[in-house]
Amino acid sequence: MSVVDDKIEITGHAPIQTWFGVGGGADLYAKPASIDVLRRCLAEHETVRVLGDGANLLVDDGGVDGLVVDLDTAAFRSVEVDAASGRVVAGAGANLPNLVNQTVRAGLAGLEVLAGIPASVGGAVVMNAGGKFGEIADSVRAVDGLDREGEQVRLPRDEIDFGYRRSGLNDLVVTSVEFALEPGDPGTVRDRLKECMAYKKHTQPLAADSAGCCFKNPTLADDLPDIGAGGSRVSAGLLIDRAGCKGLRVGGAEVSGEHANFIVTHDGACARDVITLMDLIAARVADRFGVALGREVVVWERSR
Repeated sequence: MSVVDDKIEITGHAPIQTWFGVGGGADLYAKPASIDVLRRCLAEHETVRVLGDGANLLVDDGGVDGLVVDLDTAAFRSVEVDAASGRVVAGAGANLPNLVNQTVRAGLAGLEVLAGIPASVGGAVVMNAGGKFGEIADSVRAVDGLDREGEQVRLPRDEIDFGYRRSGLNDLVVTSVEFALEPGDPGTVRDRLKECMAYKKHTQPLAADSAGCCFKNPTLADDLPDIGAGGSRVSAGLLIDRAGCKGLRVGGAEVSGEHANFIVTHDGACARDVITLMDLIAARVADRFGVALGREVVVWERSR
């Protein structure tokens, strides 16, 4: 079903593509062609979810209510790169890996540490995507977006509550991001990109159907022998591995034998398999170490 209303095209019962390759769809789905159309979407729908690349998302098998907006349109994919100053402005719907490659070719350092992270620019900023080599917040100068009332908002870096895998931007619909990168030698920046990619290929099951790390690395309340000292952030994958979860399987979902913080899906899997497996992993880690794991994967479910 498709309804066109003053240039807002809304599709009903639309599939939502995620990197898990499983899960339900959206009751209502739209790809706004402009900021004005996006503003109308916010004004006319009480519940609006913003879809990025789907790389860190799992949609419950029953799908989601409200309106899902996808900013993968020309109005939100533009990229401006000033190699001389290091100023880069990217739309929220721009593809992060493509942006990384574009800035590396221009000899701009900063985003190459995000090599191999699949995301839209907006989604990456909202979750403060990152890894062993750095996080996107390190390069952000300002974020533009709409609040839930449709008002234009511009937030400089020092007004954004960035932290580990968070930004405080969840109530803002990000429309574009300005980055401050460091002009340098393209060969040097390219070598750094290759180093980051080599590490990922060596340690993660990149070819599998997976949403990357399922859980955030927790901060320990107390010392854990052979794990870490109280107050330190430790690897969720290490805890999951030590809890004996590698190879653990529910239906078509399985804890990767290559990286314990990855859940991979096989033929016949459904979203409920992944959700049940995540709950089982968290329970085993809590029982073994007394540590509560928080999900890094975002799960969308019906609000009613």
